[in-house]
Amino acid sequence: MDLQTLGRTVWDRITPGAAPDPGWWLVLALAAALAAVVPGPLWRRARLAVTIVHELGHAGVGILVGRRFTGFVVSADMSGHAVTVGPRRGPGRVASTWAGYPAPALLGAALVQIALHGWARTALFVALAVLVLALLFSRSWHTAATVIVTAAAVGALWWWGSPALCALLTLAGGVFLLLGAWRHLGAVSRRGGRADDPGQLAELTPLPGWMWILSFALVLGACTAWAGQALIALLP
Repeated sequence: MDLQTLGRTVWDRITPGAAPDPGWWLVLALAAALAAVVPGPLWRRARLAVTIVHELGHAGVGILVGRRFTGFVVSADMSGHAVTVGPRRGPGRVASTWAGYPAPALLGAALVQIALHGWARTALFVALAVLVLALLFSRSWHTAATVIVTAAAVGALWWWGSPALCALLTLAGGVFLLLGAWRHLGAVSRRGGRADDPGQLAELTPLPGWMWILSFALVLGACTAWAGQALIALLP
């Protein structure tokens, strides 16, 4: 394959296509996402994706508010942390600390809309680029391995997957992130430790942790409604 042909092939896989026809594939995608979120071994593995998005949410907002992102870690117990350098207190620190729990829900709802409107391959390419960049900021072998495996799966789907398969799995991934965000929020609500994001936000601001948990829930609820309306309208 010469460079010109390769360039055209890559471009074809980046540009958006026609929206897939609604039908059985919507139900299949929803069933796959639900199966990955229910308690069990599959969730313990799959939740790594939610953790990665959570940590990159901290990093992305931290960069937007002027903090310097130096790296992130995803631990073997599926927890993680991202490190941004900047003032120890202030609105920038609060914003970057707050961003973790809403990030999977926001991305998940966006992926649902993207999959339903023919932009799945474009989104997969962007996700692959972000994961390759995130690999440079991995601060443990486990984190690097997790990012590499995730990037390989996304890259393989983007390059070899048909438009219908890309749409199906992008939709399933979006619903999974949305449901996984609720599971993560439920876990931190029960645990309520000072080292968790709500506890840190309570130390950084006059507001108690439960108010920050409520703010997360409001964002997750809005994302769920946004995605749900689009799905219900197309279900057969």
